[in-house]
Amino acid sequence: MHWAARAGQVGAEPASAADTAAGLAALQTLWAGGRAGAFDAAALQRLSGYLQFVRVRAAQRLILQDEPGDFMLVVLDGSVAVEHITGGPRVARLAEARPGDVLGEMALLDAGPRASDCTTRTDCLLAVLETEALLRLMREDPQLALVLLAALARRLSLRLRQVSTRLSALLTDV
Repeated sequence: MHWAARAGQVGAEPASAADTAAGLAALQTLWAGGRAGAFDAAALQRLSGYLQFVRVRAAQRLILQDEPGDFMLVVLDGSVAVEHITGGPRVARLAEARPGDVLGEMALLDAGPRASDCTTRTDCLLAVLETEALLRLMREDPQLALVLLAALARRLSLRLRQVSTRLSALLTDV
């Protein structure tokens, strides 16, 4: 699913200049540090040229499990439920994404199907990065692309460690 199509389905509206500035400030605070370099104000200003900033109302399905995807989202304000839809009527809540969290990065990086459903719980301010914009970033500003990819790798690593810990606890209790 391309972002343009999903944006229309969820009624995403371009963020105001004030919301965009607030979103960049939030990103600078939330994504500060890191071994590959920090997202300082200058880096975030450059990154903003590759992002789309949008507002989405509550109760909108941003990402659908098992669909292909060519975008990722960064939650800047609000919260998003991350759920796994099982074969039956059950839905497993995996997480609640909050400001600074990234959604859909796995499909963006590996072109695989989405692993979960993501639905806004509140009105949200989001930053969107599409595959084409990421490829353009890699060509035009490789150092910034490295910082971004390192930040995504850290987040994926942390998520994998959390899942491994939970799985170990479950297997130990059996």
